[in-house]
Amino acid sequence: MTPGRLPSSAGQLIDRSKPLSFTFDGRAFAGYAGDTITSALLAAGVRVLSRSFKYHRPRGTLSAAGHDANSFVQVGDEPNVVADTRLIEDGMVVEAQNVFGSLDNDKARLLVHLGRFLPVGFYYKTFYRP
Repeated sequence: MTPGRLPSSAGQLIDRSKPLSFTFDGRAFAGYAGDTITSALLAAGVRVLSRSFKYHRPRGTLSAAGHDANSFVQVGDEPNVVADTRLIEDGMVVEAQNVFGSLDNDKARLLVHLGRFLPVGFYYKTFYRP
């Protein structure tokens, strides 16, 4: 059992007799059959799953119920996969979204310093005529 995992209990959906491996953002991780992408990453100590659209601020899990946009990842060629609900598969390749570079070293995170020059909703009003 990894340090971030809760002890096994009766009636759980995770089958600890079937270990699986997958990659997230180029790094290898282990999980079990029945784990979601989010649960396996949280058990491994990963707290940041993506970056915000506008300022590229770090985003993590809020609800683990498939309701928040912070848990969107790319699985293979499929974008906008909800990591809270997608079960891991052996050999699955998962990538973070809204990053330029890697999740830990996102080049666009410097946009946070330009916030006062980017008004709310600027990306909805750009290139429209009055």
